[in-house]
Amino acid sequence: MPGPYRNASGEDVSGWQALRWFANRAARRLPPPPAAPVRGIAPDLAFLTANRDTPAATWIGHSTVLLQVGGVNILTDPMFSRFASPLPIGGPRRHQPPGVPLAKLPRIDVVLLSHIHYDHLDRRSVRTLARQAGGPPLFLVPAGVERWFAANVPGTVLAGDAASVRGFEWDDVLTDHPRAPGLTFDFLRVQHWSNRSPFSRNDTPWGSWAIRHPGFSFWFSGDLGFSADAAEIGRRFGGFDAAAIAIGAYEPRWFMKGQHCNPDEAVQIMHDVGAREAFAIHWGTFELTDEPLDQPPRDLAAALAARGVPAERFRVLRHGETRRYASEGRP
Repeated sequence: MPGPYRNASGEDVSGWQALRWFANRAARRLPPPPAAPVRGIAPDLAFLTANRDTPAATWIGHSTVLLQVGGVNILTDPMFSRFASPLPIGGPRRHQPPGVPLAKLPRIDVVLLSHIHYDHLDRRSVRTLARQAGGPPLFLVPAGVERWFAANVPGTVLAGDAASVRGFEWDDVLTDHPRAPGLTFDFLRVQHWSNRSPFSRNDTPWGSWAIRHPGFSFWFSGDLGFSADAAEIGRRFGGFDAAAIAIGAYEPRWFMKGQHCNPDEAVQIMHDVGAREAFAIHWGTFELTDEPLDQPPRDLAAALAARGVPAERFRVLRHGETRRYASEGRP
């Protein structure tokens, strides 16, 4: 499917809207500071290094999750740098260190990339992963991003059995790869957009990932606005044992609604995809929009209470915290 890519809803963000938002944000000096510090915890490195049998997800920060299932170590949207920017300094600054340092990760088998925004595709992070001991992971990326890897990551192999990067169009599937035996990866459309410069927009797809293994299934939302896509994913896959769902970067709603869900919409998305439980990502790490850094968990708690949903169904993990699951999603 060639670009430019479009949301199923037809919604998109205009440059004039972005300029209006930037001007309003500067004039009002947003976001305000958090009411309380956002603090992580020490990761259980011994468990993460040795784990081969227990399905587990560790929130490293922002949209970076270490998922361990079927003896395979999977990393989503690796972002370990201090700034989410095309420059070594500048742009949104990291407010919490990664919950697991890049150098302390277990060997990564597969990296899943949702889209190419700088807070999700970080050159320093993927270069470091490509140099890990034992060889690079398999990078599963949106179609066309293979060319970025070839230009930016030394040693990238694009063809043959030794390929280190594979591009995906929406609804492409990879099953039982030698790097991830027994697992299936599906790249699925959600509502968002993509670019890495003012001169290219929506020329690569964006999406979420379904990770399926006998006895355990997981959904990684990537960035998304609320749309019918989540309900379609739920109908197609019949639900998931667990999910990582974005809850942050949602104010002001007049501008962010089409690209980032708010916490109440995130709860609905959990229901729509049929996740037995979820945990929150895409909050508390970078100040990207107008709400305080610590506002998303408070809004999530209010949304769960208003809907009568137990808090343990949609958890707020701390940076470095691991959620362990039993087979078939029973913690």
